[in-house]
Amino acid sequence: MPRIRLIAGCAVFFYDGGMSLNTDIRIRSVRLHFLPVETRVPLKFGPETLTYVTCARVAVEVERGDGRRGVGWGETPLSVQWVWPSEMGYEERHEALKGFCVCLVEAMGRYKEKGHALEVGHGFQGDVLGNEMERFNLERGGEAMPYLAGLVCCSAFDLALHDAFGVVNEVDIFRAYGKGYLSRDLEAYFGTGEREVGFGGVYPEDFLCEGPADGKLAAWHLVGGLDALDEGDLTGDEPDDGYPVMLREWIRTDGLKCLKVKLRGNDAAWDYDRFVRVGRIAIEEGVNYLSSDFNCTVRDVGYVNDILDRLRDEEPRIYGMNLYVEQPFPYDLKAYGIDTHSVSARKPLFLDESAHDWKYVRLGRELGWTGVALKTCKTQTGALLSFCWAKAHGMPLMVQDLTNPMLAQVPHCRLAAHVGTIMGVETNGMQFYPKASDVEAKVHPGLYRRRGGQVDLSTLGGSGFGYRVEEIDRELGEVAAGYE
Repeated sequence: MPRIRLIAGCAVFFYDGGMSLNTDIRIRSVRLHFLPVETRVPLKFGPETLTYVTCARVAVEVERGDGRRGVGWGETPLSVQWVWPSEMGYEERHEALKGFCVCLVEAMGRYKEKGHALEVGHGFQGDVLGNEMERFNLERGGEAMPYLAGLVCCSAFDLALHDAFGVVNEVDIFRAYGKGYLSRDLEAYFGTGEREVGFGGVYPEDFLCEGPADGKLAAWHLVGGLDALDEGDLTGDEPDDGYPVMLREWIRTDGLKCLKVKLRGNDAAWDYDRFVRVGRIAIEEGVNYLSSDFNCTVRDVGYVNDILDRLRDEEPRIYGMNLYVEQPFPYDLKAYGIDTHSVSARKPLFLDESAHDWKYVRLGRELGWTGVALKTCKTQTGALLSFCWAKAHGMPLMVQDLTNPMLAQVPHCRLAAHVGTIMGVETNGMQFYPKASDVEAKVHPGLYRRRGGQVDLSTLGGSGFGYRVEEIDRELGEVAAGYE
């Protein structure tokens, strides 16, 4: 029999292997659905273009020690071009990602560790994910699926796990990241070797903020490399569906104040001209902030520095509006090891694709990166730990989009609301597939339409991520894979 004590008002059960809280969960079943989505306009990722995507939606049922059960939901778009840049055909990579999601159903269903969602999620990623990827790649043969792709597949499962923890314990998940729910502090994840910061007795809740009182966040609009800025960019193939097409239309319709500009990273003249064109339109239309995203294609810091210096000298106002530079360099920090201090001396430099986990954030900081762009598509578990490490080391934060529709938009925006970003949240699903979220928008209208340059989270509520999923009449179709 276990020994029982009260700690922080909770019943704590001590077993031979350690202690367990009465809020701890264990996975009972897993269910996977695939939801296809087509874009209204193409979205360019580096050398590739996205025209359709599959969203993986996962339901995870969990059980507490007292037998109480609850179901949580997670979703992520399997954005092939972003997670797996390659000369391999799109459909081959697309099917591989879906296939790996199917593999993860059984892998997670068989994982019987017990604890908080953060503890179970961290254990699953450490104990299982890498081995499953290795096995999957060996069985497939050919070009191996990269870790980022596997992480994105895993994120839908991990998000569902966190939601389920909140649901079964009847608590908003962002109020469940403290010692009353977690049996281990952050030192258990980061170790005792951190010289600058001690994490003993420190929990994620110590870094999280309450979020805006009115539930509203500033919304960043993505200016894609193929997007029409003005009439001169129109080709005649643009959709006539009632939504804006040109940048000026988007700014006026949605009241935008923040624009993220996608650049090529291999054509300095085009990149400079594009950024200046967007910047001038932004000034004319009353936009306050810009950011520059070079899409991991740059190999030399001089490329970015030269563009920034030219902007400073020739377009000082646009230079000043450029709030930060996002991931110009290849995401494999270990392989390239580019010293970026000269770039971050000019503008804040944010990790995005490189920030697989907190250890990569630490390496990035050593190389000169100054900020982190968090993404829920790299798992809620990973995003929280990266957030805590970065916050403790004084690194500013953003929460970036993976063009999240439907349920994927909810944890994405909620993370941004609670981590204290430098400015709102990037949200562009309404640009590229606005109709995809019509069902969810009936329950959360302010979350899927930008008004006054903001998204509104005030309709979210209840336990877990606050989806109110029982009110969302989404037809999921057949189950792609299940495990009980």
